[in-house]
Amino acid sequence: MIPPGSTIGILGGGQLGRMLAVAAARLGYRSHVFAPEASGPATEVAAEWTQGRFEDADAMKRFASKVDIATYEFENVDPHAVASLLAGRIPVRPSTFSLDISRYRPNEKDMVAHFGGRTADWRGVDDSGDLLRAIEEIGTPAILKTTLFGYDGKGQARIDTPEEAEVAWRTIGRPGSIAPGVCAILERRVDFTAEFSVILARAEDGTTAVYDTPENVHRDGILHTSTVPASPRVLEQAPEAVALARAVADRLGHVGVLTCEFFATADGPVFNEMAPRVHNSGHWTIEGADCSQFENHIRAICGLPLGSTAPTGARVTMENLLGADADRWPALLAEPATHLHLYGKRDAQPGRKMGHVTRVER
Repeated sequence: MIPPGSTIGILGGGQLGRMLAVAAARLGYRSHVFAPEASGPATEVAAEWTQGRFEDADAMKRFASKVDIATYEFENVDPHAVASLLAGRIPVRPSTFSLDISRYRPNEKDMVAHFGGRTADWRGVDDSGDLLRAIEEIGTPAILKTTLFGYDGKGQARIDTPEEAEVAWRTIGRPGSIAPGVCAILERRVDFTAEFSVILARAEDGTTAVYDTPENVHRDGILHTSTVPASPRVLEQAPEAVALARAVADRLGHVGVLTCEFFATADGPVFNEMAPRVHNSGHWTIEGADCSQFENHIRAICGLPLGSTAPTGARVTMENLLGADADRWPALLAEPATHLHLYGKRDAQPGRKMGHVTRVER
């Protein structure tokens, strides 16, 4: 157990780090953020901030000397950072196994298939020639994705006809790879009726706490809303998806919050991707559940009992505020049963997550 009063190191300084630090403070922990940027949403709420490159061993060593445990707010953490922390005998939770599986698309798809889960038909590609051969095998419409560093629709390109292959390849660029021969994947597009996610917290002893399944709506590849309870079509498929997420979490020996995203289809749930961390589709839990995903992540990594995931209202909806949407804050604050979260970002660029608002109906 990491007792209250200890310092939690957070790798990454975005809004997820911000909300983790707030949850940690409520339980009596200090947070120390390490990030390449000079500032970020977590700056204002963290007790300490270290700016440095993840591959900077000296900076990471200094960071490790000031924290009692480390976690991360996004999966695109340089493995060198985690190795440096472990060398300094600082526990890192979730583990490097969770990080390695979830940050690389082929790994997560292979693991899900091992447990009998369904994924989109896919092929690994390394150049434009591979891409054309993959299109011949799985057909179109399809989506080309980088194997690393993809989020919020970034690192992706739609391919509706084979003639669009070259443009798609140029769109994503030739990304780096952690395995030779697979720098991108081509996925056959899934015919789905809804999208949803399974969010669970897992303790070191294997105890899990699973949140109600939110139904998610995306716009331009970015999450727009998450709603609980989900529609009947999602609720019918949620138990199978939850069972798969539990199996994955157990296989990983995961400690902390794990999120798995799914498509609801005519043939049952189809796995899309996973994140070994708190997730945008779980923001509704701050006011919409007895214990938020952020607090349960802190509880899990520090060895505290997990909190209740029971919803606090009959219906809860979280809406992302992107770009100029955040300018609606006066009207949002005037709405009853509405909870506004602004992340402190200054540049309201189109598509940038500036905050979110949660509506709880009792």
